[in-house]
Amino acid sequence: MNRHLRLTRRRFLVTTTALAATAVVAGQGLAPAARAATRGGTLRISVDQAPGKLNPLLHRVNPEYLLGEMLYSGLTRLGDDMAPEPDLAESWSSSDDLTEWTFKLRENAAFHDGSPVTADDVVATFEAILDPKTGSPGRKNVGPIASLSAAGPHSVVIKTSGAYADLPVSVAYTNAKIVPAKIAKGELARLDQEAIGTGPFKLVSYEPERLVVLERNPHYFLPERPYLDRVEVVVYPDATAESTALIAGDTDLMIRAGQSDFPRLKEAAGVEALRTPSGQFLDLVLGCDQKPFDDIRVRQALALTLDRDALVDFIAEGYGTPGEDTPINSAYRFFDKLPAKKPDIAKAKQLLAEAGHTEGLKLTLIASDKPAMRTQLGVAVREMAKAAGFDIEVQTMAHSTYLDQVWKKGPFYVGFYNMQPSADSIFSLLYTSDAPWNETKWNNKDFDSLIQQARQTGDVPKRKALYAKAQELMSAEVPSAIPVFFDLLAARRSYVEGFFLHPRGAVFNIDKVSLGAGAPKRG
Repeated sequence: MNRHLRLTRRRFLVTTTALAATAVVAGQGLAPAARAATRGGTLRISVDQAPGKLNPLLHRVNPEYLLGEMLYSGLTRLGDDMAPEPDLAESWSSSDDLTEWTFKLRENAAFHDGSPVTADDVVATFEAILDPKTGSPGRKNVGPIASLSAAGPHSVVIKTSGAYADLPVSVAYTNAKIVPAKIAKGELARLDQEAIGTGPFKLVSYEPERLVVLERNPHYFLPERPYLDRVEVVVYPDATAESTALIAGDTDLMIRAGQSDFPRLKEAAGVEALRTPSGQFLDLVLGCDQKPFDDIRVRQALALTLDRDALVDFIAEGYGTPGEDTPINSAYRFFDKLPAKKPDIAKAKQLLAEAGHTEGLKLTLIASDKPAMRTQLGVAVREMAKAAGFDIEVQTMAHSTYLDQVWKKGPFYVGFYNMQPSADSIFSLLYTSDAPWNETKWNNKDFDSLIQQARQTGDVPKRKALYAKAQELMSAEVPSAIPVFFDLLAARRSYVEGFFLHPRGAVFNIDKVSLGAGAPKRG
């Protein structure tokens, strides 16, 4: 087994933890320091949409991920530095060639029905996730798993189709929650109304359009957690009503706050507004296999018209950071800080002329109506690019129509993506030649080779260097223009302790939350 990988990871954690601390905006959202947590109490969490699916293998949106994390456990979980941490697996190791991984399970873990967790449960769960008939979003995101097997009651062996250094990260994916083997093998429909997991909380009641109630799991495998006795997840479809409820003390925690409500939350007495950088971004998808974007000079010219600082102010209302045309920013491991791109209209005109567009270039940019900031970006780009000779018509269409007619097909449209667990995840999802969502058709062999090499090495400095080259190549060739990343925003009452914003956006760590002095007494 590869013992050097474990030592290298420790050195990496020291470095990335320090970097993560400096990356958080104004110190908000930082993981809490060690503290003596108060036990007991009821935490009321507000969400902005109904958690319509209870089955963790089928979760799609943040309120569902929140429930999945409280009711279930994965093999691993993501730390605040995006590195994998133990969950049901207390340790793991790999073969020297990174194609075989062994996960050692905790021996004290049990499902909510009292049955012990075994390797058979893990194998059956992942086989269900990988089965296309299940329809799990995790199927394409848990890594290139070729086979799974039990090596004893508390040991799981996972073989991958090729060397893959990120497997401990990938198996922390939001849908990769372990369920009993009996259910995974033919009774998944039960999980539509029941929750039979190993998580820190147990399900009491489920009214997805209004209220979901959970209680402390007294048999959780980490006996010191959770600290809370009860959690109530309250649905507020109206953003203003949700903010008002927190300010009034009717709720204790908003896991997501809107940009327009954030200033009000910052000023409210007894409320702490939270903000942290994330890898969530808007981009201009440029079809590199279609005219005019098959000419690199046209792509580079468009990128040079963008005032990225202004776009952060206009699109993100100041709650974001500029992008340099790669999907990796400071929230990710292996981020490489590139020179900031500044508008250069003269150079953009020159490149357009060299590409044969001396009279300018007329284009149609498609934007889905969800989220609305897609159209905002389109309008801003239209105005910024005029001076260089781009004549851009912005068309907004219904999201369903966009998905059917434009996404992965059109040559020029506005994309929107959440942060992924790793650099490999986002690159392999969108930008490699074999990516399932290869929108740009960039199909750059040098880029593909860099990503493949990085995936196949456990040497952290080497991986960092490979990913740096990949980011430099992408920024230079602009298969998509990525001008703005969005900060994540949330808010909590001041007595809520232990909650911090995770950059992934789908990680909440409610088992670490407690209620301090001033918390309301709820029956």
